[in-house]
Amino acid sequence: MNSRDKYTDYDALPLVLEVKDIQNILGISRTTAYALVKQPDFPTFRSGNRIKISKQALFDWMAGGAENAGRK
Repeated sequence: MNSRDKYTDYDALPLVLEVKDIQNILGISRTTAYALVKQPDFPTFRSGNRIKISKQALFDWMAGGAENAGRK
């Protein structure tokens, strides 16, 4: 996703995201996005040297975080 691209809803997002997409979707810095995708529980896969993230896996991961937010 280029910085000028604006996705207005879930259906407009591509099925496979890149780190720069995660950065834009979550509103985080590039450094933070790369730190996030290196977390063991973050759902990534590789295509050559590129890190890819399934759109569905990202939103499932975020929903799981919301469900676990109240637990300690």
